Amino acid sequence: MKKNKKKQKVTLTKAFKTIIWPRRNLVFIGLFLILINRLSGFVLPLKSKDLLDDIYPNQDMNSLYDLLWIVGFALLIQAITSFLLTRILSVQAQYLISELRAQVQKKVLSLPISFFDNTKSGALVSRIMSDVEGVRNLIGTGLVQLVGGVITAIISLVLLIQINPWMTLFVFLPVSVFGFIALKAFKYIRPIFRNRGKINAEVKGRLTETLSGVRVIKAFNAENQENETFERGVDSLFQNVKKSLTATAVMTSSSTFLLGLASVGIMGIGGYFMIEGQLTTGDFLKFTLLLGFMIAPIVQMSNIGSQLTEALAGLDRTEELMNMEAEEDDKERTLALKKVDGDILFNNVSFSYEEGKEVLHNINFHVPPGSVTALVGSSGSGKSTIAGLSATFLNPTSGTITIDQQDMSKIKLSSYRKHLGVVLQDEFLFEGTIRENILFPRPNATETELDNAVKAAYVDEFTSRFEHGLDTLIGERGVKLSGGQRQRLAIARAILADPKIIILDEATSSLDTESESLIQKSLAQLVKDRTTIVIAHRLSTIKKADQILVIESGEIAERGTHNELIKAEGRYFDLYTYQAKI
Repeated sequence: MKKNKKKQKVTLTKAFKTIIWPRRNLVFIGLFLILINRLSGFVLPLKSKDLLDDIYPNQDMNSLYDLLWIVGFALLIQAITSFLLTRILSVQAQYLISELRAQVQKKVLSLPISFFDNTKSGALVSRIMSDVEGVRNLIGTGLVQLVGGVITAIISLVLLIQINPWMTLFVFLPVSVFGFIALKAFKYIRPIFRNRGKINAEVKGRLTETLSGVRVIKAFNAENQENETFERGVDSLFQNVKKSLTATAVMTSSSTFLLGLASVGIMGIGGYFMIEGQLTTGDFLKFTLLLGFMIAPIVQMSNIGSQLTEALAGLDRTEELMNMEAEEDDKERTLALKKVDGDILFNNVSFSYEEGKEVLHNINFHVPPGSVTALVGSSGSGKSTIAGLSATFLNPTSGTITIDQQDMSKIKLSSYRKHLGVVLQDEFLFEGTIRENILFPRPNATETELDNAVKAAYVDEFTSRFEHGLDTLIGERGVKLSGGQRQRLAIARAILADPKIIILDEATSSLDTESESLIQKSLAQLVKDRTTIVIAHRLSTIKKADQILVIESGEIAERGTHNELIKAEGRYFDLYTYQAKI
């Protein structure tokens, strides 16, 4: 896999360009609504001066009624705009979250097999589902409230200066100190939020493994061990949350103290100006209410700032995934196969999972179209690695693999894999019905095609005993079926796919003698006129193979037909005669 693009932090500017600006129409509507909302909010403090300085001293009932109507209408406007803001922006934010999740999932599925070999599935679930959730604070009410808060604070500041500049200056100083503390706190919090995403993914990944392997856990009486592992993970998450809460608490307490200090000062200065006759009671009330309008958004902005920081931390991790190179992004893969005969050639192929630790050494063999090549050997000899290379799940470290005389490294993977069928050693079945699992490679297959695949793999031999037949639910990973039943279902799926190349990795390893007999009949039908690479520990199943390769320590130790290898009395002979005695 090629080196990924350089990791960069997602800035608010970048988020604005990629997420907010494409949805600018909705954002502008949101800004307009919040402007109306905040302006209507100023009606109450502004009219309070009229009540105390004009209407009450003059006992003017008509003006009082007018004031009540105006303030009531302003409150109605506030309520309506608040509803519209939530309805428009929050819904759009949730839509964006679902859209981003789909994009991330699509990207993840495009990554090479090696990525999944090194990443927990639970961690990936967390990254797809959780990391993008913070984006609601960018396109939703969070960012709009931040802008609205700035607008409200600026308007309030102007009105406060008009009432009394000295009182305003006294307030402005502690507010500036609070703003400085908040900026420092946000810089400290962002790495914490980013790390929280990683910890959360690890904890969820382990939990997913625990639930999937519950039978193994109970079989080895290892519940306490798993509980302790999970508890360590949750504690690590708690410690991370504690750090962010501490930083948030510093902001909250500093705002309480500094803004409280400002209020005390306002009482003193305001009292002085009222005693001196330079400030009316109405002006003081108006100043106090407007002060609340200026301070409240600033305090609110600290919370919104935390939300935006969390959102950007999540987007950092999402961007990291999105920047990874997909299998199909390889610019050298330009050749699209239209027709496949199935002629496979390994030419001096070597492979290593880790640098400097080769598991295959200069492998050379030819699989003619329509032939069956069997791979045998002891466990860990490299058979499954050869199968993985044939399926393009892995790429050679050196040497070339060709299909129909075309270099596999130049071929678009999708154009090759649509001609490929794979039955794995640990075959994966999806939760659902038997029918849905067989139809997986070809959802639009006809009932006749489905029926032919079912009969060819002898799936009907056991589904006929089920009350719901092919519509029987098989549970997660096919847990309600036996090993042999699962294997036959997987072979039926491969038969329905009708591929030109078949790779069978331990396809009969889970079968009893009766099931194996049935499967051998179905496999004979499956491999007919198809290029087949089969791995088997049961050597009795590959007697009719066109060629048998004996793999030992990553090299081809012997090759030939069954009869030729028996006559040679080498490694294959030893394996075969040993199994025959068992």
